[in-house]
Amino acid sequence: MSEDKRQKDLRSVEAEDIRTVEAILFAAEEPLDVPNIADKLNAGADVPAIMAAIAEKYDGAGFNLQKTGNKWVFRTAPDLAHALQKHVVQQRRLSRAALETLAIIAYHQPVTRAEIEDIRGVSISKGTLDVLLESEWVKIRGRRRVPGRPVTYGTSDHFLLHFGLESLTDLPGLEELKAAGLLDDRLPQGFEVPAPDPDNDPDEDPLAEGDDGSELEPLEMDLPDGVAENAAEDGAAP
Repeated sequence: MSEDKRQKDLRSVEAEDIRTVEAILFAAEEPLDVPNIADKLNAGADVPAIMAAIAEKYDGAGFNLQKTGNKWVFRTAPDLAHALQKHVVQQRRLSRAALETLAIIAYHQPVTRAEIEDIRGVSISKGTLDVLLESEWVKIRGRRRVPGRPVTYGTSDHFLLHFGLESLTDLPGLEELKAAGLLDDRLPQGFEVPAPDPDNDPDEDPLAEGDDGSELEPLEMDLPDGVAENAAEDGAAP
């Protein structure tokens, strides 16, 4: 086989792979990761090169190829959002408490409910966390290695996708938050925006198989009558 024909065949295979990737991304209901994409392509396909070619192909078009976490998806061009407003289904707005909780989880993850309350300075209702979990922007990551084994919360790929982020490192930093008016200029000296940890924390265990992420209830213990009476008296108001 001549070199010219070999190069022509390679270009033909690559063109076929590009068309295949375009088709499966358009048909997919969720962003796809590289293994899922590679599984549909010719053996030895250079997936990163193919994705780069597609991204370049649609740069400036009405939709773009976007990387979210380790997954790929087609999204409408951000500058055309105004043209789509009337076609977008109106979603329920998050409450202030939910927005604050989401921000804390995004920047402090992995974080427990008690840690969220400590940062906010007020208690958080179960309903607030339920709303964030139902939106699929927040997920239960694991359990903290402390007494009571509280669950830890973090953001999901849906969070990255909705806010147009490739990874958590793309979250707005100190200067960006100040420029947007979300932080006071009179911040304490040395103030830094916390950096989230996308990987498992040393003090965090992943959820075990069969663990539904429910908060563990305190164990009830049967105490001798005398001990129980003393405990009740100690806990009574003076």
